[in-house]
Amino acid sequence: MKFQLPDFASVRILVAGDLMLDRYWSGETSRISPEAPVPVVRVTSSDERPGGAGNVALNIAALGAESAVLGVVGEDRDGQVLQQQLEAHSGLSCDLARAPNYPTVTKLRVLSRHQQLIRLDFEEPVCHADLPSLGSAFERNLGQADVVVLSDYGKGALSDSRQLIARARAVGKPVLVDPKQRDFSHYHGATLVTPNRAEFEAVVGPCLSDADFVVKGEALMVQHDLAALLITRSEHGMTLLQRGEEPLHIPALARDVFDVTGAGDTVIATFAVALGAGVPMARAARLANVAAGIVVGKLGAETVSVPELRRALYAMTDDQRGVFDEATLLERVEDARAHGETIVMTNGCFDILHAGHVAYLEQAARLGDRLIVAVNSDESVKRLKGEERPIVPLEQRMAVLSGLASVDWVVPFVEETPERLICRLLPDILVKGGDYQPHEIAGGSCVTANGGEVVVLEFKDGCSTTRIIRAITQSS
Repeated sequence: MKFQLPDFASVRILVAGDLMLDRYWSGETSRISPEAPVPVVRVTSSDERPGGAGNVALNIAALGAESAVLGVVGEDRDGQVLQQQLEAHSGLSCDLARAPNYPTVTKLRVLSRHQQLIRLDFEEPVCHADLPSLGSAFERNLGQADVVVLSDYGKGALSDSRQLIARARAVGKPVLVDPKQRDFSHYHGATLVTPNRAEFEAVVGPCLSDADFVVKGEALMVQHDLAALLITRSEHGMTLLQRGEEPLHIPALARDVFDVTGAGDTVIATFAVALGAGVPMARAARLANVAAGIVVGKLGAETVSVPELRRALYAMTDDQRGVFDEATLLERVEDARAHGETIVMTNGCFDILHAGHVAYLEQAARLGDRLIVAVNSDESVKRLKGEERPIVPLEQRMAVLSGLASVDWVVPFVEETPERLICRLLPDILVKGGDYQPHEIAGGSCVTANGGEVVVLEFKDGCSTTRIIRAITQSS
């Protein structure tokens, strides 16, 4: 998929639904209990995280967008912890109703060696709780939202989901629903509903082929006035159905699956943020599929960050290494930096690549994780070396450099020195060959002012482009 991520910072999502607190106890297990055939876990760590609609909001925040979260919690310690954890995230606000005599829904998972051994749910049946409506809070927050997400876990917070959908659609807001009800009339008029395979088949019956999903999905959309369906199908990927569009079957991307907990939250959050940024549904679905492939490789209900998403997209293309323009290279540098990688940069004409260049670039590459080589344009070389140079044009020089194992990224520059480019990219280590002093190297002051380092490497004796050219001209 060749796709540049848009800027999600200006997107605002309204998330309404069932909130819960996810609690994790982790430890080692090395024996079976003498009391029953179950493993004994010696708990050594614990963690608490927002779950349900709260996890959707965390996924939105991880992508750099803003969200307002609506839901119901009890007047208890778990409700307080849940609200505090949500509000601790930048760009995330809460408008929560507190219900007396209603315990906050809590799920306790016991983990050992990256495996979930058991889950214990602490909750009251919905019929035993008189939950307040989200209608007033919904009205307060609807106007600022680009997209509305209803996260239905069947805990009762969305008992008036049909009214919420109608209100949002009346003012032109797209509504995405993660469903739990078998009766899809609760979601009538929604823009998109995202059932997993089990949820979908519980409504329409067994589906034995792609064609079954399409036929039954299209009938369901007509019946309940849905604009689209995104059916998540585990190892078979996803199927996106849109009214008036061809079906889109997207293969799964995950290679290692540790835990599918919260994967549906990641899918709908990513889709919502992409849609809010103006991305068409087909691309939003592909992006959500990539995000799902990342999150199932983690343990527990986790989120996906923009750098992770961007790197996964890069990995799906052939352009992880090679020649880039300045704007694209800046994205690669930001991504590498977000992953804690050390950026090394050097520059030169590299007119006729020789053993000295290769040895020098290999030395430079060993100083960090990523090596950028900035190359003088043909006009720049002429100004520096004379009208007879370069011997090899820019495109060919960059192609040869990009073929070296030591070089990650190659970028051209038109000025006589790369100072402007260096000061924009701000590598961690700036490398130059020869007998320069660090303060004499173009761009060096920008790098050191940013906390970086300037390194001077020696050229290999007896290797020179000028000498090669002289030898060729003399022999002819």
